[in-house]
Amino acid sequence: MIEYRQVYKQFDHPVLAGVDLRVESGEMFALFGPSGTGKSVLLKTTIALITPDRGDVRIEGESVYFGPDGALDRARRKVGYVFQHAALFDSFNVFDNVAMGIPEDVLERMPRPELAKKVWEALELVNLEPGEVLSKIPSELSGGMKKRVGIARAIVGRPKILLWDEPTTGLDPINTAAVERLIVRLSDNLDVTSLVVTHDIEGGLLICDRVAMLDQGSLRFCGTPDEFRRSDDPVVQAFQDRAAAERALDMEER
Repeated sequence: MIEYRQVYKQFDHPVLAGVDLRVESGEMFALFGPSGTGKSVLLKTTIALITPDRGDVRIEGESVYFGPDGALDRARRKVGYVFQHAALFDSFNVFDNVAMGIPEDVLERMPRPELAKKVWEALELVNLEPGEVLSKIPSELSGGMKKRVGIARAIVGRPKILLWDEPTTGLDPINTAAVERLIVRLSDNLDVTSLVVTHDIEGGLLICDRVAMLDQGSLRFCGTPDEFRRSDDPVVQAFQDRAAAERALDMEER
């Protein structure tokens, strides 16, 4: 479903150094790695929110960067993107924020009743009561509610692929578990392929079919959750130990 081919990206320093990775159709796939190792950058190259310096990304076999005319637009129509901090428009209400997930040319032709139905259904799918939130603006929502509105926007166009950029960042353990259950339910109910960039290692291992780890811009590991847990790679082991220590400290502070 998604294939990254020798993806390179540099800003003031190298971020991605030739990443090769395949995500199969219908998979729940998690991407781990230390901060600054390029996880979110790789995710953004999928639909050219960031353009790689070299390499290519393919969606259902079609090149995003070197395909025929319209390839990028076709790729973006297949993908719903859940941003790390929801990225809602402050001056738009919930209805208009969710409606932004529908391609502009489709939105222009869509009758208002049909649009209202799609937005309502998307909010229900993320366990929000549409009648209570449709007219609210983001400043009137809790952090967890903002996350769910952002997810509703990503799914309202019924994409084939969902990209999740740190979906549980800033949430307490209860809301983190709730969002992870939601990721699984939406992936199953909507029959989508999910690629999840996450700092919650244990959560990712519990919900995903396969996981990968980036280290210094390169792919260090790719395999099943069990293989990740049992890996004898010292870098992978050190990463797991550090993540476990940080998780324990976070639980103590809470």
